[in-house]
Amino acid sequence: MMLSPQELERYARHIVLREIGGPGQQKLGRARVLVIGAGGLGAPLLLYLAAAGVGTIGIVDDDAVSLSNLQRQVIHATPDLGLLKTESAAGAIRRLNPHVEVVAHIARLTAANARELVRGYDLVADGSDNFSTRYAVSDACFHEGKPLITAAIGTFDATLTTIRGHEKGADGTPNPTYRCLFPDAPPPGMVPTCSEVGVIGALAGVVGAMMALEVIREIVGFGQGLVGRLMMIDMRDMRFETIRYRWDPDNPLSGAKAEAPA
Repeated sequence: MMLSPQELERYARHIVLREIGGPGQQKLGRARVLVIGAGGLGAPLLLYLAAAGVGTIGIVDDDAVSLSNLQRQVIHATPDLGLLKTESAAGAIRRLNPHVEVVAHIARLTAANARELVRGYDLVADGSDNFSTRYAVSDACFHEGKPLITAAIGTFDATLTTIRGHEKGADGTPNPTYRCLFPDAPPPGMVPTCSEVGVIGALAGVVGAMMALEVIREIVGFGQGLVGRLMMIDMRDMRFETIRYRWDPDNPLSGAKAEAPA
C-alpha cells in the first residue's frame, strides 16, 4: 500500500514520528475499526480515527441526532438534527478525510448480533452507555479474537482500558477479560444515566481522544498500552490513576470452567 502525495502531506506529522513513520501510517490505512456508538465518546473517537487515516471505520448506532446531544457529541451539528447518527457522523468523517471508508451499521448491538458485527473488523472500540451492550461487545470480541478498547464516563469521572482476553501474557497466563474486571453488571437503576445526573461535555472529548490513541497504539504498536490496566479519571480534581487487574480463573469466558467457544 503506497501513500499518495496528498496522503504524505496529510499525515506528515505522523510520518516524521519514529513510533509511526511511513510503515505505521500504512498499517493505519489498512486497518478496519468498528466503533460502537456515535455519541459522547464515539464523536471525538471517530473524528480522531478519521484524521489519523484509519482506512475503514464501521459505526454501530440506531439513534438520531437530538438537540441535547450537541453539548458533547461534537461530530454532529445543528443542521444534523433529526438525522441518523450514523449518517451525520459519516458526513463529518468524509468532509474531514475523503480517504476513509465509512460503513454504517444502523442497529443496536445485542448479544444476538454482536459476533457478526465485530467479525469483519480488526479491532473494536466501545463507547456505549449501558452494561448490556458492553458485555455483549466484550464477549463477542473474546470469541472472535478481536482486541477491544472500552471506556465509560460519569458526571466528572471516567474509566478506560484495553482488553485482549483472547490472548495470553508473556508468562502464559490468559489476559483478563472484561468479565474479570466487572464480573456482574450493577442492578438496574443503580447507575444513573447522564440525562438524569448530567455530564461535563469536555470529559467525553478527553476520553474519546484517549480511546483513539489506544486504537492507534494497538494498530501501530508503540509504548505500553492498557491491557490489564484500568485508567481512572477524575476531572473534578484533575486526577489520573491507573490500577492493575488480572485474569480471574472463575470468569465464564476463559476461566477454568469455561466452555470451548463455538
